[in-house]
Amino acid sequence: MPIIKSAKKAARQAEKRTKHNAEIKKAIKAALKEFKKNPSTTTLAKAQSEIDKAVKKNLLAKNTGSRRKAKLHEIAKKAEVKLEKKATDKKTAVKASAPAKATKVEAKKTQSKAKKTA
Repeated sequence: MPIIKSAKKAARQAEKRTKHNAEIKKAIKAALKEFKKNPSTTTLAKAQSEIDKAVKKNLLAKNTGSRRKAKLHEIAKKAEVKLEKKATDKKTAVKASAPAKATKVEAKKTQSKAKKTA
């Protein structure tokens, strides 16, 4: 048992974090169990989401999360679950943001010209 005040606080914090991390791991296991029991796109998304949350909070290593998600996709493929891809068109996103950047640059040029003439 710690004697120093800061060590006592660190022990309390470690206990809280351990409980919280255990809850997150249980959520991952429950989502995985649900996916294996009933493979569908919604259960796949839920399981992937739980894994991503754990990776984001450094509860799982990045490669571990990637490996587990790959395993989920493998199970989904065997169960013939249709995997959906997100519809992101990078070209239109770049084109849409390009004029905004150009106008900012032009505004800076006109401001610097105005300063020079003044």
